[in-house]
Amino acid sequence: MIEENEISKQPRIVKSHDIRIDTDYAEWIAELKHRYRSAQVKASVRVNAEKLLFNWELGRDLVQKKAEERWGAGVVEQVSLDLQREFPNAEGFSTTNLWYMKQWYLFYYQEDTKLQQVVGEILSSKLQQTVAEIDSQKLQQPVGEFPSSFAYVPWGHHIAIISKCKSVDEALFYVGKTIEQGMSRAALVNCIKANLYEHQGKILNNFAEHMPALQSKLAQEVLKENYDFGFATVKHEIYDEQELEEALSKSVTDLLLELGTGFAFIGRQKELIAGDTTRKIDLLFYHIRLRCYIVCELKAKAFEPEFAGKLNFYVNAVDDLLKAEDDNPTIGLLICSDMNKADVQWSFRGISTPMGVATYNNVRIKDMLPTQEQLKERMELLQKELRETKRLMKANK
Repeated sequence: MIEENEISKQPRIVKSHDIRIDTDYAEWIAELKHRYRSAQVKASVRVNAEKLLFNWELGRDLVQKKAEERWGAGVVEQVSLDLQREFPNAEGFSTTNLWYMKQWYLFYYQEDTKLQQVVGEILSSKLQQTVAEIDSQKLQQPVGEFPSSFAYVPWGHHIAIISKCKSVDEALFYVGKTIEQGMSRAALVNCIKANLYEHQGKILNNFAEHMPALQSKLAQEVLKENYDFGFATVKHEIYDEQELEEALSKSVTDLLLELGTGFAFIGRQKELIAGDTTRKIDLLFYHIRLRCYIVCELKAKAFEPEFAGKLNFYVNAVDDLLKAEDDNPTIGLLICSDMNKADVQWSFRGISTPMGVATYNNVRIKDMLPTQEQLKERMELLQKELRETKRLMKANK
């Protein structure tokens, strides 16, 4: 009789077996997957937390010890050399990186009280629970003046934030967005360039009157008061909605990046048939976090009161024809070239569907782009300047 451990040593190809898969087994496998993913997240957070805490404390030491006054102007370079000599295989000990550590600490340290409140203010309840779980394990990580939420943001993201933000409030806003949306560094930089901090949450809307409080708050955070369509090019200075829509549709990836995380593109000019009449929705999206459809109407001119009625019609149609039972009510988004606040507010009265009105700018005009001849002249001028710069550098050696 062959022992069980002997069978396990016999040569064979691993494959799925014909076993009885019941509900208990399926639930157990699902639980194992969840536990492993959770362990992965916690492990990565622990590692990141320890590295970030080291960076924070090194930056703090450089400030509090007044290192440059005490040991000389080249002390940062010397610390960098000493650490790299001791840990030749470690990354992050360059002189530039050490300066960033000092800058990072200086950027935040005067706002210690604000930092202690940051976890509760910028994290969702689900992420707060995860933070609490990790902190409860008494890790040797973020303590005191260093907020534990920072451990969820990679070092490169922290550098981008402090390099581009003008205030602690703005920086903490992007820290929170990075954590909640799992943004890549490129996506984070795009958000900062688009000035999401200033624009998000200020869209004119009626969400509070017609949506649950939490859903309303999230919708205001997701939608912006102004959209930068600098990636879109139209043919003439005077253009209509169709031309603008075509220009945006040619760069769907850029459009989704500008709209923000969570938008899924459903389609353009979605046909709606009611009786003998056919109408078309400009752009239709689904938002993952809001769990609802978003009907987007584009207007290449300033807001007019009748726009609200048409958008209301499309929102109701999508609610009746597309929305599933577990979807939240559809939201209408009207994007115009300009608006009058009073016009928008009066137009919303009597409308029970959730809607918001935003503006756009920076659409490029093809006729205004430089010609090939102009680009050639600019390249020749740039090359000439580079040659002159090299000549001067050689002369000064």
